[in-house]
Amino acid sequence: MEIIGDASLGRYNKVSRMRIQKVENVNKCLEFIRQRGVNLTNIGAEDIVDENLKLILGMIWTLILRFTIADISEEGLSAKEGLLLWCQRKTAPYQEVNVRDFTYSWADGLAFCALIHRHRPDLLDFDSLDKSDRHRNTQLAFDVAEEHLNIPKLLDVEDVCDITKPDERSIMTYVAQYFHAFSELGKVDTAGRRVAKFAEVVESVWTMENDYERRVKALMQAIDNKKSEWESSTFRGDYADAKRQSLEFINYKTSLKRTWVADKRDIDTLLGNIQTKLKTYELRPYYPPHGLTLQDLDHFWKELLGSEEKRYRLINAKIRDIKEKLRRDFAEQANGFQAMVNSISNELALLDGDLDLQLAHVRQLGTHLGSMGDNLEQIQRLDDQCVEANIEENDYTIYSADDLSFDFGLLEQALQKKSAFISNQIVSRNMTNLTPAQLEEFESTFRHFDNNQTNSLSSAEFNAALASLGIMYEDDEFAGVFAQCTQGGAEVTFEQFITFMVGVTEDRTSADQVRESFRVVAGDKPFVTELDLKQSMLPPAVVSYLQSTMPHSDVGEGYSYEAYLDSVFSK
Repeated sequence: MEIIGDASLGRYNKVSRMRIQKVENVNKCLEFIRQRGVNLTNIGAEDIVDENLKLILGMIWTLILRFTIADISEEGLSAKEGLLLWCQRKTAPYQEVNVRDFTYSWADGLAFCALIHRHRPDLLDFDSLDKSDRHRNTQLAFDVAEEHLNIPKLLDVEDVCDITKPDERSIMTYVAQYFHAFSELGKVDTAGRRVAKFAEVVESVWTMENDYERRVKALMQAIDNKKSEWESSTFRGDYADAKRQSLEFINYKTSLKRTWVADKRDIDTLLGNIQTKLKTYELRPYYPPHGLTLQDLDHFWKELLGSEEKRYRLINAKIRDIKEKLRRDFAEQANGFQAMVNSISNELALLDGDLDLQLAHVRQLGTHLGSMGDNLEQIQRLDDQCVEANIEENDYTIYSADDLSFDFGLLEQALQKKSAFISNQIVSRNMTNLTPAQLEEFESTFRHFDNNQTNSLSSAEFNAALASLGIMYEDDEFAGVFAQCTQGGAEVTFEQFITFMVGVTEDRTSADQVRESFRVVAGDKPFVTELDLKQSMLPPAVVSYLQSTMPHSDVGEGYSYEAYLDSVFSK
């Protein structure tokens, strides 16, 4: 009783030699059983002390039924009916198995094997069984259950296969062990999936952090190598050599340098995305190691720009055929434009704090792009004039029109990507009725199918995204779903996508459903009684609340649930 009830019985006769001591001990146990709602009839302590086998076995079955089987429930059924329905559902896919009862249906051992295979197909191969060998099948199930599921062999094979009608209570007791074993397995699987989802998020952040550090180290090392190369280079002293080195420098700017510029922008964005993602999932913020911060990278970058300028001036000193005026005009425009690009890029990289304020700031930065586009056209016209005048070098700027156009394009993309990313994070943050795991799944699905990175999905992309999440529609039905989701638009935005997924995943209860539920609880009567509410397994607090708020019925001894619902639901 202490093991079953998980509580102490208190003091009792540890050494009982006299009959009265034995009776006292048994009475204490019987009282303990009755306090837990188990009705024991026609049995007293004397019956047990006198070793009345029939009454003792009956009491043991009552305890098994109460503490092992009674808590089994399936669709409102309990005990025997609930356990039988569970067995029927689990073995339904197996044509050779037909569970109708807890006697004859188990005599061939296939039902036991089917239950094991349904939940743990790795433990036995159901298809390879000899369906006619009932002794072997039963023994196999008993052995596997004991070895891998910790289910003791409560029965012998002969108890099931070699008697006319197997004992119903014995079969029920043994099958209940399967129910509890697999119920616990289901809980472990669910917990495992949740842990896996969380681990996936943490691992993705860890991967992003490692990618950030690796890319910063690689870019710093590449800059150091280029600076060393320039410092060790010499001039032959002729125009051809100076021109060759000038072309090599230009090639560096239009290829390797652009790769570095793009990489640096991506690194800035990556760190911002890491911090935003950590905040979204309420994880600890990430601080780059000393020597790998954005400030450290900016220091390297500034040294690179200084080395570039030194290299550039050194080359230009060898080439004198330059028109000074045009060069100054171009440099003034280019430097100012690049400074604006750098300023906006730095502001974008340093964005932090409230997501709404970040989004407003990004949009404000985007208002400068129109005038910058005009400035870029002016720079391009100046560059065309330099080409016409055979001016290929300029001591007053290291930027070409092509560089600036490339940087400007990167800036436009960075603003667009940052705006889309923050907007999506705001949408994800506001969807409080979704779990982090659901948000992660929906967001990754949206990004995967947003092929052109417009932060929206076309009809085909939207259909494919839903299909990947297991949501399928016929063509005619999908057209209506797409039109409703986009509200007449041409594509589905991220917010519309998340809103749609919330709509198909959350469980809403309508007024009609509530009214129908009250009618079922009342047994089709126009009123509901206190007994009706309690028999529906409502919590006592809910029953008390409904009694205090529902008006009394005019047609019976109870409460008018129709009048109550009319008063709480809007017309």
